[in-house]
Amino acid sequence: MPVKFRDYYEILGVPRNARGDEIKKSYRKLARKYHPDLNPNNKQSEEKFKEIQEAYEVLSDATKRQKYDQLGANWKNGAEFTPPPNWGGQGGINLDELFQHAGQQRGSTFSDFFEVLFGGMGMDGGGFGAGTKTSTGGRARPRSHSSRTDAEAELLLPLEEMHRGTSRKLTVRLGNAEKIIDVRIPPGARDDSQVRIPGGGPNGGDLYVRLRQEPNPHFTVKGDDTETEILIAPWEAALGARIQVQTLDGKTEIRIPAGIASGQRIRLGGRGLALRAGGRGDHYVRVKITVPKELTEAERKLFEELSRVSRFKPRNGSL
Repeated sequence: MPVKFRDYYEILGVPRNARGDEIKKSYRKLARKYHPDLNPNNKQSEEKFKEIQEAYEVLSDATKRQKYDQLGANWKNGAEFTPPPNWGGQGGINLDELFQHAGQQRGSTFSDFFEVLFGGMGMDGGGFGAGTKTSTGGRARPRSHSSRTDAEAELLLPLEEMHRGTSRKLTVRLGNAEKIIDVRIPPGARDDSQVRIPGGGPNGGDLYVRLRQEPNPHFTVKGDDTETEILIAPWEAALGARIQVQTLDGKTEIRIPAGIASGQRIRLGGRGLALRAGGRGDHYVRVKITVPKELTEAERKLFEELSRVSRFKPRNGSL
């Protein structure tokens, strides 16, 4: 019986005409929600996370997404399957058997459906990771006369580990066999960068591990810099203060200058992400002034007194 496949757009909660940045944003939100580290011993979350990974692997790649879209709404039945170029010689194909085979191999890093349908059949443009890395960073089409094939996998990492560097064991499926690969991530890795494992692919090919950064609750990454937001009280903004903030190196104390405005940033030089060539980016602390939603009687009297004696005119007579 053919295995059922959920629509990848439905899994990520995006429309079929979604832009790449919309797909990435939705993926990061869902990956954070269902990540196994945040949902220990939760089998349902683990399966959901695998679904999200699989959907993003296809929809984030223009070539794979185009092939997926070509199958149409009835792709499970193969009603709108369009053979790719150079398909000749296959003598027809039983999609039910392909779906059934993919269902028996569930749990791999990549979509088994696409691996069966587009990978390992001598097609130009190949399935996941098919092709050879070129000097410009693109993908060259595989040579049909060569048995050497490169492969691609994906690894989700916390921002801190990409910044400092780490090592991981990655289980990848090559055809019907699983292989455990030791992956060393150098300091200063970035989201969507790749680590090449020579000989880690099938038939002596290379394995390219694409690094994905987990959504981080504390930091926003902008190039080589990191940014975090802190809340301060009105009196801290007016009088100045010394407060603790979170950085990649842990907590540190910073000085809030008197008279700072909401939205202003304080720069901490050399406290951002590690650079591959040495040195580091900067860390920025964005200030947001917040006011109490409820006041005690004493607080209310003090604010009322302040409003009477203060010469501060925030609107400067413009209204």
